[in-house]
Amino acid sequence: MASGTESAEIMNDASTDGDETISSDGQRLSGKSADKTQGSPRAITEGPGSVLGPYKLLEQIGEGAFGVVFMAEQRKPIKRKVALKIIKPGMDTKEVIARFEAERQALALMDHSNIAKVLDAGATDTGRPYFAMELVKGVPVTEYCDTHRLDTRQRLNLFRDICAAVQHAHQKGIIHRDLKPSNILVALHESKPVVKVIDFGVAKAISQELTEKTLFTAHGQMIGTPHYMSPEQSEMSGLDIDTRSDVYSLGVVLYELLTGKTPLDPRKLRQAGIAEIHRLIREEEPSKPSTRLSSLSNEENTVIAGFHSIAPEKLNRLVSGDLDWIVMKALDKDRNRRYETATGFAADIENYLTDQPVTASPPSTSYKLRKFAKRNKAGLTTASLLINTMLILIATSIWQTFRAEEQTKLAEQSAEDSKAVLGFFRNKVLLAPTNRSLTMVGLGINVTIREAVNVAEPQVEEEFKDQPLLEASIRSTLSATYKQLGDQNAAKEQNQRALELRERANKTKSE
Repeated sequence: MASGTESAEIMNDASTDGDETISSDGQRLSGKSADKTQGSPRAITEGPGSVLGPYKLLEQIGEGAFGVVFMAEQRKPIKRKVALKIIKPGMDTKEVIARFEAERQALALMDHSNIAKVLDAGATDTGRPYFAMELVKGVPVTEYCDTHRLDTRQRLNLFRDICAAVQHAHQKGIIHRDLKPSNILVALHESKPVVKVIDFGVAKAISQELTEKTLFTAHGQMIGTPHYMSPEQSEMSGLDIDTRSDVYSLGVVLYELLTGKTPLDPRKLRQAGIAEIHRLIREEEPSKPSTRLSSLSNEENTVIAGFHSIAPEKLNRLVSGDLDWIVMKALDKDRNRRYETATGFAADIENYLTDQPVTASPPSTSYKLRKFAKRNKAGLTTASLLINTMLILIATSIWQTFRAEEQTKLAEQSAEDSKAVLGFFRNKVLLAPTNRSLTMVGLGINVTIREAVNVAEPQVEEEFKDQPLLEASIRSTLSATYKQLGDQNAAKEQNQRALELRERANKTKSE
């Protein structure tokens, strides 16, 4: 890591970064607690100086529930340093050995510069299997990018290499199932950063057997790391996982590279029970990366922008738009709307980098409504009433704005203006089935009316910059809304701006 620790392939079960395997009863199984589910292992008999076949162990560089990884020196037929993974004494059950052999076979199938290579395999004197692989002296991709202050373009270029490695695995019929920064290392090779995807310990074969032994996943066991996990992977059956699950995890990694945060809060997941974890992964819609950045404190935003070597406001503008939609396409809960392949994901990154149109685009309002209806069948009647009520209030406010006007021409124009104003609010807000709350288009569920008008208000000037009377109508409606919310200062400000716009329009006409 940053201190020079040499990282290598480590089994998912052997993760040392706080990631968890979660069982159906809500227990979190990792480290020592996971050992207890398999029986207590005996002390590790190998250590620095031990010799296994042609390998001399030099230093232990990783340990977890089932396995231990050493840096070792291969002495013949050639001399080189490797990473050697061995099953712990007492943990060599049929299930563990089967998964160990599956990982070894998965790695052996692949030949890509961005995936760690298997070099050799063997067994200890007591029959416990081991395999030797390429020693990767690297750090997690997020840590590397932040430590070296990589800008957004440099991060995206590294991310394309990650996509290429994952696509290679998919072409070999292997789904990784645990893609996350700690399994995506960056090492320097001839002063250039090189991505290495590691840890295929929970990989799944699509169309082939990785081992003759039976691979068994306990019913209700969640395989992977929750805050990087696709909704379909969280279903826990494992029967309906395809390559788009890895695409989702790649989307989470890119989200983190851009914002310094994961879409789902890891602390929230750690505090939740298994049923709530499952619901959050399956249903909670993440905010766009730019929205997430804008929601951070000034101090946190400055730190994250500093890691990108850019000013906070510039980072937000850079991420807003195409990058937002690229990430959100990869993170779509409906896998049929994600990128079909890691290559397709990388291609849209390339489109962005070369100023070409991206294929990603925001979900349509009709699609969002269908999704909302599916999740909230019981509340739709209430929602419909609230929508109608708000639109009536908007229409009434517009009518009141114009009823004092005696000019026939302006009165006729007010009807057209009313339609435009209604259209603006329809496109900006959708009421949700909770009193005084609504859903902002593009922002997700459970947004208060105050938050919604705060987001809509900055868009008014840009959208109606050449239509001062229409902008004045919008300002009057916002003024009435702020007044109902009890914010007299905001109401007064919007009303004053509406008056100024009307005065300007009338002055322009008289000239």
